[in-house]
Parts: sequence; C-alpha cells; structure tokens
Amino acid sequence: NALPCCWCRWETDHGKSILYQSLNKEHGSETHKGCSCMDRRRVVLKTPEVTCRRSSEVLLKTLTFIRNLPSFYHVPWEDQLVLIQQNWAPLFVLGMAQEGVDFDLREISAPSLLKKILLNQSLTANNELGSSSLGASLAEVQKMKNLLWKFWDLDISVKEYAYLKGIILFNSGKLPGLSCSDPIPGRHGEAQQALMEFISTMFHRNLGRFAWILQLIASLQDINADAIEELFFRPILGQATLNVLLLETLHIKPD
Repeated sequence: NALPCCWCRWETDHGKSILYQSLNKEHGSETHKGCSCMDRRRVVLKTPEVTCRRSSEVLLKTLTFIRNLPSFYHVPWEDQLVLIQQNWAPLFVLGMAQEGVDFDLREISAPSLLKKILLNQSLTANNELGSSSLGASLAEVQKMKNLLWKFWDLDISVKEYAYLKGIILFNSGKLPGLSCSDPIPGRHGEAQQALMEFISTMFHRNLGRFAWILQLIASLQDINADAIEELFFRPILGQATLNVLLLETLHIKPD
C-alpha cells in the first residue's frame, strides 16, 4: 500500500486541531485541490550505477536506430529537431521495454509543507527545493513502470518494436512548428500499416493485438520527459541538458 504523505497523515491524525485548521485555512488551496501525494513524492534510482549504465545503452541504441533510418534524414533539419525533442522520451521508454530494463526506486525525503510553515521558511524556497533537483516525481515514474509491464506482458517481437519506433518517431499529431509536415504523417502511416500487416500475418488476423499496442503507444506520449531525464541521466549529465546532447549526437543543425 502506498504510504500517505506527511500532509495527509497530519490531516488524518489532527483534523480537529486548532493548529491544523489555522494552517489549512491559509494554505488550503495548495493542499486540498485533490490530494497530490504521488506528485509531491520524489524518487531516485536505488542502484544508479547499474541502471544509469543500462539506460545510457538504451539511449545509444535508440539514437543508432534513428541514425540508420534514411527516411528521417530526408526530413528538413528543422523538423528533425522538433521530432527528436518531442518524441525522444517515448522512444526511450520503448527501448527500455525492448531491452527488458527494470529498476528499483528509493524515495527521498523533502521537508514537509507544514514543517516549513512552522519554521517560517518561505513557500518560494519550498517550490525551488521541490524542483527536479530533488529527484523525479513518483507519479510520473510509476506511470512509466506500469507501461513497461504492459509491453512485457504482450511479449512484443523485434520486428514489432522496429515498426513501433517508426510510428513514434514520425508522430506529428501534436507537434506545432513543423516546416514540412506533409511527408511526416505519411511515414507515420506507412509504419503503422506495416505493423498492422505484420500482426495480421503472424497472429492470424488478430487485430485486437494491433489496437492494444496502438493504445500503449498513445499512452507513451504522456510520459514526462523531464522525469526521465532527472531519474536516469541527471547522475551522469550533471547540469547539462539531454536535449542538446541528443541533437549534437545526431548532428541535427542548420546547413
């Protein structure tokens, strides 16, 4: 069972106290718009040395896949930039699924809102301390772990993963700012059609599998890229930005 956050425990144990009512009246808008315990809880990797190494290998394989895809380099560099910036996170999670990378988490403690109020520490400082420098959101990481298990339950083949990467890479449905958008949905559709034909052939026209996989792909788009960067790459990169590193590695730059 999930542990309640400090504020929820305080509310449960001291809901009738004068101090609680006073604090809650002043800060109720921040603590009672639906309990966001999972969002406030922060986690880091339990074994960062091992997991960060495996994560880096997954990212490298993902970049190698993109590099070896001629159709990607036929897209103008401006659109390459947009596609990578918006789609690297779901591609990475898909790679984690393909490589079977699981990981354990360790929750890190942060001063509770109540403690900061009692110690006269500013809420501004609290917001800064609650940023990504204190680990990744447990809610976002749990969302990713749940998706990984769903992919593993489907026992997806190597060929299916290849088609899925093409579908994700050329997904431009929510991407503003593309300079040459016409060929991109076409390539997205081609990869999707190829996946459907493959599943139809290999699984005796079981298109329920196709629909289920597409549903998982749609869920991948909701994965928080900042949470991934913080959890898997912050211990390696320090303050460097992963987006910049990705573009440099793929040599995406103006002609």
